[in-house]
Amino acid sequence: MTAPLTEFEPFPKIARLRRGCVITEKIDGTNAQVVVTDDGTVRAASRKRWITPQDDNFGFARWVAEHADELLLLGPGRHFGEWWGSGVQRGYGLTNGVRRFSLFNTARWAGSPDLPPCCEVVPILYRGEFSTAAVDECVLTLATSGSRAAPGFMQPEGIVVFHHA
Repeated sequence: MTAPLTEFEPFPKIARLRRGCVITEKIDGTNAQVVVTDDGTVRAASRKRWITPQDDNFGFARWVAEHADELLLLGPGRHFGEWWGSGVQRGYGLTNGVRRFSLFNTARWAGSPDLPPCCEVVPILYRGEFSTAAVDECVLTLATSGSRAAPGFMQPEGIVVFHHA
């Protein structure tokens, strides 16, 4: 026997597909995060674990330690992005150990004067109402023009669609 249901629970609204979206370039590197605590501690993490310069992920923790003062400008919180470049997945034509950290949060960081000089933002390919035509156009543009993150690199990975709804 089940307990009687006494509280009404409405069906939640269904998000509509034709809402705002942002399409960015999907960079083939390794997922990374910078954590800034309220007391100013800066830590590095991969997608699954904390990392340190002694137990690193493609040198990201070492880079975070070296740029901790700049990364404090991100402010308290978790800041997710892609660590990419020389020796990491596709490499994007970067050599001699050149690597970059590109933040995912375009709403916060794209065009922001507060972006730390050591960081980048994933390239925005489209911003507007979602449509499959916009998706197709972004894929075609990457295929014919190459990476926006690393101009001249003709084998970009693809796109990410962030749907606001």
